[in-house]
Amino acid sequence: MVRTSRARTTAVLATGVIAVSAVLTAPAAVARGSSEPSPVVELDGPRGVDVDHAGRIVVSEADGTVSIVTDRGRHPKVHEIGSVPAGFLAPAVAVGRSGRVYALTPGGEPGTGAATLYLLRHGKPAKPIADIAAYQQDDIDPYNIEGVPEESNPYGVAALKDGSVLVADAAGNDLLRVYPDGDIVTVARLKPRVVPVPEELPDDVEGEPLPPAGTPIPAEGVATSVTVGSDGYWYVGELRGFPATPGTSQIWRIKPGSVDAVCDPERPNRGDCRRFADGLTSIVDLAPGSKGSIYAVELVTQSWFQWELGIAPPIGGLFRVRPGGSIKELAPGTLTLPGGVDTASNGKIYVTGPIFGPGSLWRIG
Repeated sequence: MVRTSRARTTAVLATGVIAVSAVLTAPAAVARGSSEPSPVVELDGPRGVDVDHAGRIVVSEADGTVSIVTDRGRHPKVHEIGSVPAGFLAPAVAVGRSGRVYALTPGGEPGTGAATLYLLRHGKPAKPIADIAAYQQDDIDPYNIEGVPEESNPYGVAALKDGSVLVADAAGNDLLRVYPDGDIVTVARLKPRVVPVPEELPDDVEGEPLPPAGTPIPAEGVATSVTVGSDGYWYVGELRGFPATPGTSQIWRIKPGSVDAVCDPERPNRGDCRRFADGLTSIVDLAPGSKGSIYAVELVTQSWFQWELGIAPPIGGLFRVRPGGSIKELAPGTLTLPGGVDTASNGKIYVTGPIFGPGSLWRIG
């Protein structure tokens, strides 16, 4: 059996060291309709996006740069805030109280600037708030399947009103809460889920055989995304580790203030972490919607693993998920490798992508 769950997922999320075709140099063809995506500004490998209460849009790019975009009138403006330390990308950003801007760096060793939450301020170096990698050395994933159980790859972030920050760790498979003084607590852990091997996969990868299609195997939760819903609850989205079976990514609804909750696919309706939705694929970001709904972005609708193997196109998707689990896709077939999503108070939805190469901040609605 190919040992790929942690290694391949980390490569996709943290570094992007994979074959990227020329299709990524331009957005996919746009469908007609009221939900047609419109480019706001061009960006280089756009990743995270967050809209503050004043309607200013904070975005991050592959080189670690974080900027504010003002989407008003015919000529949107871009003002750089700062960047995370050189050599790191910023997969996610969040705007907290008093306009504080937070950014993450992806996985790496403790004390290196990797896997760290930063505070960004105009004209000043990025200030490290918490070394997530160091915390995970002692907060070992008890449900680890493969790889290093203390590995960290923070990928999703959301700021809370009290000044603390939620961080979704895609390698630790958990949700953390970082306080202003740098203290960290584990909010919830995502347990693996047994999934069938997809029929679309080849018989082997790099000379190593894959289990036959339909074989049930455990796959890690891979917590890539977090948001605060309009109901005040905390929501976490899953990518799904190897074999990245389509339709097996879940969204979890977590009671605010929880500590050491367990998100268990075998008991999804018990405890402080309960399943909000099922049936999604390769989720990389979440955003709040009205009336308790949640927007979810899928990196690739046929799964990140199938795209990496070259058997699926790099087409992602944006979905609105309502309480009760009903799911509706917006602007189907128009998003190439999207990375982030957020909503504005005027009902506009903003999506970033493609996450590799030239891309844009897109407006929908």
